[in-house]
Amino acid sequence: MQDPNQIEVPPSFVALYASPSGHRLTQPMSEVRERYELCEDLAQMLTEHAAMAETRTGAPGREVLATMQRALEGGESAVRPAEAVWVVRRLAELLGWESPHDSDAGEPG
Repeated sequence: MQDPNQIEVPPSFVALYASPSGHRLTQPMSEVRERYELCEDLAQMLTEHAAMAETRTGAPGREVLATMQRALEGGESAVRPAEAVWVVRRLAELLGWESPHDSDAGEPG
């Protein structure tokens, strides 16, 4: 029997659900873990789409990612706005692209 708690949630994602002091979670760890799995899967699935969009439009990767973030932040998205930022950062990492958030100070990375 596999223990679902074996999934390690990276600190950058846990920070999305931390209290302002950073010492407590605002949601149960089981929910944070579920949300992380959703966001990680989404980032993995979007890699091919993003690469194709860059090739098709000729836009720099950073612009493609910014467009994808706006779509992820839309009203019918399965992810929350802070999660959309995390997904885009993860997507940039997977593709080896510069994130539209690279110059943001104080953002979890």
